[in-house]
Amino acid sequence: MTTWERDTKTLELPWPFTGREDELDLVRGALAAGRHGIVITGPAGCGKTRLVTEAVRGTDCARVAGTPETRRIRFAAFAHLVPETASLHGAFQHLSGVRLLLVDDAHLLDDASAALVHQLAVQGRTRLLVVTTEGAPVPGAVARLWTGELLPRLTLEPLPREETARVLADGTGAAALDPLTVNRLHRLCQGDLRLLRDLVDAVRERGQLTRVPDSDEWAWRGPVPITPTVRERTAPVLDRTGPEERETLDRLAFAEPLPLDLDDLDLRALEHLEADAVVRVDDQGAVRLAHPLHGPVLRAAAGRLRARRLSRTPDQCGPALDAERAALARRIEGADVRATPAPVGEWLVAEGVPVPAGYAAVRARFARLRGELREAAAWAREGLRDGAGDPPCRLELALAAAQSGDPTAAHKILGGRPHGGGAVTRLTTARDAADRAVEAMTGDAYDAVRSGSPELAEGRLTGVFAAHADALAQGDGPALDRVAEQLEERGFLLFAAEAHAQAVRAHRDPRAARTARTRAVALARRCQGARTPALSGLVLGELTARQRQIVTLAAAGLSNRQIAEKLTLSVRTVGNHLYSAYARLGASDRGALPWLVELPDAQPA
Repeated sequence: MTTWERDTKTLELPWPFTGREDELDLVRGALAAGRHGIVITGPAGCGKTRLVTEAVRGTDCARVAGTPETRRIRFAAFAHLVPETASLHGAFQHLSGVRLLLVDDAHLLDDASAALVHQLAVQGRTRLLVVTTEGAPVPGAVARLWTGELLPRLTLEPLPREETARVLADGTGAAALDPLTVNRLHRLCQGDLRLLRDLVDAVRERGQLTRVPDSDEWAWRGPVPITPTVRERTAPVLDRTGPEERETLDRLAFAEPLPLDLDDLDLRALEHLEADAVVRVDDQGAVRLAHPLHGPVLRAAAGRLRARRLSRTPDQCGPALDAERAALARRIEGADVRATPAPVGEWLVAEGVPVPAGYAAVRARFARLRGELREAAAWAREGLRDGAGDPPCRLELALAAAQSGDPTAAHKILGGRPHGGGAVTRLTTARDAADRAVEAMTGDAYDAVRSGSPELAEGRLTGVFAAHADALAQGDGPALDRVAEQLEERGFLLFAAEAHAQAVRAHRDPRAARTARTRAVALARRCQGARTPALSGLVLGELTARQRQIVTLAAAGLSNRQIAEKLTLSVRTVGNHLYSAYARLGASDRGALPWLVELPDAQPA
């Protein structure tokens, strides 16, 4: 088990496998009887080797790997499996009894080893699991595995933010990282899991994690540590020796989070850097570093005098911060909360500089409307660092707590004090947990729809919100699903999840109901712990009494063994019941269960 000690100094290894469950199922399926295998490609550090290791766990598998130092040595990768003097035919014969072969770093194979892998794929009796790095030169015999359609190819995409959060939660054990730290790590690492782990270990070991007040979470603020892995990943910028190029890179790094214009930089140096994909120039002529990690590392590597000459103070970001706040407010007013870049506020938080409470409240509201409830709470806390009494930030923090199913905490945050005409003192009712972002257009009417009382909103809504009320009033499952899709398109993930959940109860076709439930659960999982009336108890009625009992205990966090002991059952019986329940509920694992169980003590939110 991975644990953090109380001083956050000790992390047990290794991190558990997390975040690639769908890909894992696909790989295992490709290795099933009657299949010939699969090729896995992806960028360096994205978890390819970890994925295939998990896929072959418990199987009788032979392993080979290419290395840079042995690319000129014949059959180097297979040295432990075939004689040094073997011909291609002889090597093939030596491997005739191998039923499963894992070939890691196949782009580094010597030509003879690559040809042998190709021949094994042609004859088809050996199932092959071949791993290569995206963008690296690949031996022709290896490339023909997929271009010649001998094996299917799976290209691993970078982990999305939600999966990165899961990896961090599972890998860091009890010491949860706050959402703004998770966002920063995701932004810096760009799906590089090796770098992610390296950074987490480094900031922990150097004491850069601090506990968030009134929370069990830890936050990382301040500079990026330059570890060997970080140094390796940023070599394209740190190893630039030309004085003009290095000066240009440093100026870009210290200008962040704002872009520089072309006219302010050495054009010839900039052309070289752009050709090497180290910088990028947008359509307006503004220049930025190509990778989010490069700026922080260049700043950390600069000497004191250079940093003093080039540094931008947080006060210089004031106009840009105001513009960012205004842009987010316009998006909220326009009922469009799709993800939008807002780097200025993120830069200030990363630097450990307090952000103005007014900005933090808008960021919190924007995040909450997107269903990112933990992130909304984190922004609200940022706004309360220097202004503990700021009413909008306190309200946003309370609303995030209420929509997370904890109205008691919401009331405690507000201290029982009225605000805004006394509206927030009624947070424990369904109406008072309404989204203030759509309040100008809908008042409390849309919250009534979300709570299942569309008749209270009759004639008071417009657009997609009115369509939601009409579909719910008519009990029209397909229409509710269509509304959910429109809400998701606009970025209202929590509202979309609720509409799909309402569709589950309205559908007359069991298959359509299961599809709506699956979509509701998938969206709810992205809403960072949302617990609202519409999401609670998603059709547990389809389960047997025993399945409901076991699922409820699993959702509460009990392991299969603990459930078995509590109910006097065998562990295998518990597992079988859970497997059947997952199939009926459209769930893939325990992570989906909190949105599928009844919440008897939940208050409307």
